[in-house]
Amino acid sequence: MTAPIAHFNGELLPLDQIRISPLDRGFIFGDGVYEVIPAYGGSLLRAREHFRRLQRSMDEIGLANPHTVDEWIGEVARLLSHHPGNQSVYIQVTRGVPPKRDHVIPRGLIPTVFMMASPLATPSPEMVEKGVACVSARDFRWEKCHIKSTSLLGNVLARQLSADAGATETILFRDGFLTEASASNVFVVKDGAVAAAPQDNHILLGITYELLAELAAQGKLRYAVRPIPESEVRSADEIWLTSSTKEVLAVTTLDGKPVGGGAPGPVFRRMHALFQDYKAKLAAAPAAVA
Repeated sequence: MTAPIAHFNGELLPLDQIRISPLDRGFIFGDGVYEVIPAYGGSLLRAREHFRRLQRSMDEIGLANPHTVDEWIGEVARLLSHHPGNQSVYIQVTRGVPPKRDHVIPRGLIPTVFMMASPLATPSPEMVEKGVACVSARDFRWEKCHIKSTSLLGNVLARQLSADAGATETILFRDGFLTEASASNVFVVKDGAVAAAPQDNHILLGITYELLAELAAQGKLRYAVRPIPESEVRSADEIWLTSSTKEVLAVTTLDGKPVGGGAPGPVFRRMHALFQDYKAKLAAAPAAVA
């Protein structure tokens, strides 16, 4: 079987031919940042917003961006020419390869850029219709979750809690308030009103999070960003997960207890329809950037 084509430092190569130095600071320290962008029929979902977030992450860790937004979009388009259909584009930039292992950040390194595309796995019809199970945990991660860092061990351990329980996600609470899930943002609905946790350093500002805020306005849904107590999450009528790959997905059980009536609720169904309509319009414009 032929290996898929990936991007490595400006070259398009079969994935199995790419070699990364063991001294790369991304390998040694997790010293890097990343993005994941869905592409529907070659059309990128909110590419500029994703690359602006990539810039914010790089600024937070003092990493020079090797490309402008337009250059990034061009490189992704070149990669996607080898990957037709709906794809998930993974982009990673690390600090680069120093002459030796040292915690101190060396000057003048050339960043390592890696990109790959894989078939986009969106929620199945059954998941949309029946919803998914989640568990909860104390948010034990670090204080800079707004950086989309490749140092994801905390998220990995949190996600494993749900995997071990046969659930889809782990919803996290810090000091009695909702933050996010291990790889998703979280929304709650009570009495028809949608709420999301504040965009602070304890959550990753999701591009889909921002899109849902716009869709809520378009659909005339009541929507607010505010601190959400754990008790409100546990008594919510609806809970949603959102991410680039999950899109918007209803949570129907949390820690084994039903959420609301134990089935995807009416506000979720409205938001899901709005999202699918947005996605269909995007896919209808080949090679577009939205």
